[in-house]
Amino acid sequence: MIQTAIATDTNSGISVEEGKALGIYVVPMPVIVDGKEYTEGVDITGAELYAAMEAGKAAMTSQPAPAAVKAVWDQALADGSDQVVYIPMSSKLSASCETAQMLAAEYEGKVEVADNHRISVTQRSSVMDALYLSRRGKSAAEIRQQLEKNAFDASIYLCVETLKYLKRSSRITSAGASLATAMNLHPVLNIRGGKLDAQCVVRGDKHTQKTLIKLMEEDLEKRFRYIPRSEMRLYTAGTFLKQEDAEEWTQRVRKAFKVEDVQYYPLSCSIACHTGGNSIAIAMAMVGEG
Repeated sequence: MIQTAIATDTNSGISVEEGKALGIYVVPMPVIVDGKEYTEGVDITGAELYAAMEAGKAAMTSQPAPAAVKAVWDQALADGSDQVVYIPMSSKLSASCETAQMLAAEYEGKVEVADNHRISVTQRSSVMDALYLSRRGKSAAEIRQQLEKNAFDASIYLCVETLKYLKRSSRITSAGASLATAMNLHPVLNIRGGKLDAQCVVRGDKHTQKTLIKLMEEDLEKRFRYIPRSEMRLYTAGTFLKQEDAEEWTQRVRKAFKVEDVQYYPLSCSIACHTGGNSIAIAMAMVGEG
């Protein structure tokens, strides 16, 4: 039976340590704070990143070095796998996927790079689906094809507390950020098919959670009506500074959708660099064969 290893990057929210426990190979993403490079989950945590940003330090992410990506693949092959499926963040949000595809050409078919247009918790869902398929003897090519087939069966709605970080990353104009802040407006963003788009604005904090739940309900009833509810999985996510806020949000989603199996995961640093702390999100992904 073909031994297919599964690899991803920390944009998925899977840390290097968690990856080891799950049998997944993980490439840690670089995070640059005030010009100094750190490695996500290795020498900087989400909380440390939020604190640095709140203190006014500039934060950004970049691609992992090609050598770092190849080192993870080489380790997987050295550990006895015949093939590797690598699941990076969406090509619509970073050039790291395209870089990985070029690097994979050097491996003569042993490495498949799946661009299934996801990030964060929906990317994590893809990784877990891939792990399920690999354990059932699927080849790297078969797994890549399945992930790409289901690429658009996922969605994330995200609301940020402040627009200043989106302003710094040129995701919104300075004038727009200033106006929205003055009017106490919070933008709701949608990550769908790897693209980050503005969905609507919400006035005041108390309407944020209600709006996110309503948008996801509409997605499940209309956009994803062809997917049985039993084949969907809901997640909550965010960059909460207090754990109790994350737990409260998750419980509200469980109650709204009458689903107990809703897990909370912190947003990856690659998203947090644009959102800052206390952003809040709800996500849905179609469950694969697993």
